[in-house]
Amino acid sequence: MTRHLAQLLIGLFLYGIGIALIVRGAVGVAPWEALTQGIDLHVHLGFGVITTITSVFVLLLWIPLRQRPGIGTVLNAVLVGPAADVGLWLVPAGLDLWLRVLLFAAGLVLLAVASGIYIGAGLGPGPRDGLMTGLHARTGWKIWVVRTGIEGAVLSVGWALGGNVGLGTVAFALLVGPLCQWTLPLFARPELHSGRMVAAAPSAA
Repeated sequence: MTRHLAQLLIGLFLYGIGIALIVRGAVGVAPWEALTQGIDLHVHLGFGVITTITSVFVLLLWIPLRQRPGIGTVLNAVLVGPAADVGLWLVPAGLDLWLRVLLFAAGLVLLAVASGIYIGAGLGPGPRDGLMTGLHARTGWKIWVVRTGIEGAVLSVGWALGGNVGLGTVAFALLVGPLCQWTLPLFARPELHSGRMVAAAPSAA
C-alpha cells in the first residue's frame, strides 16, 4: 500500500507539472484547463485554486451517480491544483513561440506519463474520469459519447469565458489518447494490467 500511495503522489505531482507546462505553452489547452483559465479571468482566485474547486464540484456530481471515490480520487482533487501552481511559478510566461511549442510538447508527454503512474497505482480514478464512467454506467451511453459530450460542453464554456483554445487544444485531443495507451501499461499494478484498467484516456486533472 505504501508503494502504491507513493506512486500515486508522484503521479499526481507530475500531472500538475504537465498541466502547467501546457498552460505556459500558450498554444491552446485541454478543455478542463480552458474552463479553469476562463473562470480565473473573472474571479481571479488563481489557476490551482480554481482547479481544486472544480474538482470538488465534480466530485459532488458523483453522489447522484452513486460513484464511490477512492483515496486516489480525493488526493487527485486536492493535489493536482497546487502542483500546477508550482509548475506555473517555476516556468515564466511570455516566452518565444518555439520555446512555448516545446513546453507544450513536453507537458503533453509528461501528462501522459503521469497519468500512467497515478492510474497505475490503482487507488481510484480522477474526479473527471469518474464522472465520465458514472454517466456511462447510469445512462448506458457509450464512453466516447459521454466523454465527447462532457468535454465539448466544458470547452465551449471555457472558450466563452476567455480560456486559451487553439491548435494545442486540437493536438491534445488527438494525441493524449494514444500517448496514455502507451504509458498506462508501463506503470499498472499486475492485477490492473488489462484493457479494463481505464475505459478511456484520462481527462486532464
